Amino acid sequence: QVQLVESGGGLVQTGGSLRLSCAASGSIFKINAMGWYRQAPGKQRELVAVITSGGRINYADFVKGRFTISRDNAKNTVFLQMNGLKPEDTGVYYCKLELTTRDYRIVEYWGKGTLVTVSS
Repeated sequence: QVQLVESGGGLVQTGGSLRLSCAASGSIFKINAMGWYRQAPGKQRELVAVITSGGRINYADFVKGRFTISRDNAKNTVFLQMNGLKPEDTGVYYCKLELTTRDYRIVEYWGKGTLVTVSS
C-alpha cells in the first residue's frame, strides 16, 4: 500500500560525502515524520536523524554537525546529506516513515535499506 524507494548509498573514503534519498508513494493520508536509521553488522539499529511534519529535527549526537536531514514535501521525499564520513559510519541505512491513516491509526513503514561503506 505504501512503498519507500531509497537511493544514494555507496562506497566512499574517509572524509567523503554521500547524499541519501527516500521517496514515499502509495496510499498516504498524513505523514507524521520521516527519518533515517542505520545498522552495522552485529549492532542494534540506531537513530540517525528524524524530521517531523512540523519541521522539528532531531539528530543523534554522533552525527550532529556532519549530517543534515531535509525534505521535499511536494514529492514526499526525505534526504540525508552526509559529510565528513568516518569508517564507523559504515552500515545499512534505513528510511522510516510514520503516517496517520484515514481511520486515524498511526503506522510505520521501513525501506529496504541502502548500504554505506566508508573505507579508511
